[in-house]
Amino acid sequence: MELDVRHLRVLCAIADTGSLRKAALQLGMTQPSLTTQLHRIERAIGGTLFTREQTGSRPTALGHSVLSRARPVIGELAALVAAARQEARDAAGPGRRRRLRIGSVGGRTVAAWLRRVHQRLPDTDTTIHVDVSASALLRMVASDQLEVAFVHESEGFPLRVPPGAEHRVLMAREPQFVALSAGHPAAARSVVHLADLAEDTWMVDPTADHEYAALRRVFRAAGLDPRVVQVRDNATAAELVASGEAVRPCQPTALPGPGTVVRPVHGDPLAVRLLFTWRPRALGPPALDALHAELRAAYLESAEVNPAYRAWLARHEPGLLGRA
Repeated sequence: MELDVRHLRVLCAIADTGSLRKAALQLGMTQPSLTTQLHRIERAIGGTLFTREQTGSRPTALGHSVLSRARPVIGELAALVAAARQEARDAAGPGRRRRLRIGSVGGRTVAAWLRRVHQRLPDTDTTIHVDVSASALLRMVASDQLEVAFVHESEGFPLRVPPGAEHRVLMAREPQFVALSAGHPAAARSVVHLADLAEDTWMVDPTADHEYAALRRVFRAAGLDPRVVQVRDNATAAELVASGEAVRPCQPTALPGPGTVVRPVHGDPLAVRLLFTWRPRALGPPALDALHAELRAAYLESAEVNPAYRAWLARHEPGLLGRA
């Protein structure tokens, strides 16, 4: 069997979803058909690309190598199709609405940003693509699938900004808070210490770039070694936190869910850098400045709603909220 782009999409879907079942649903296939397809691909390549575990399917070393080459191919094809469609729209004549494709990591800022962009550009066909992986969003910007994107960079693990993308820093160091059960002994404190949570199970999203490695880095620096589990599903993660089974890092703009609280961590050991990224020549400087300004305003709007983060900003960035 000769490999083609369809087979590469199969591999990427399995890697992105972490599950043969979820990948099959995404691709519109049955799980047995997808499993058969994967076995054929592995035979064509001559090695195992994924291991089956209780938590899902994970790429092997060979799988990572193949995926690192497959993603640019898929990106280039998507860019080719996007450019061709744009040319076709342009050839159709004037009167068509301008298109703006925005990418963003998840969080409360996303909806506020999109609302502000709609208000500023009512005649523009604006769409949003949300992905927990900053690297995936940067690839989409570089390959002409997005015009701009809002991404997070874990401290100590710099993102590789592709040649086809540029960036501007929105916030140099955003502290990461922690979500824990309202019944947790540390929940009564306005600020918690890492040592207060040393006996807890911590959760991270395995699809978030470097989140696991960044958390482990902080624990090593503090001389701690708590258990860390990887949970992809947000609903399940929220239930585990509310029940007291685990705690997890979260954005400081996050509001607590039912039965949970969100607290700053003493010394702010966990942090990310917030970046506004774009593709050169996709938009002119005035449009980029406007989108950046709306993103900043949306971020501060989200920050003001969270009392814990507002208090943190009042202590550490007293002039920031006043410039909203």
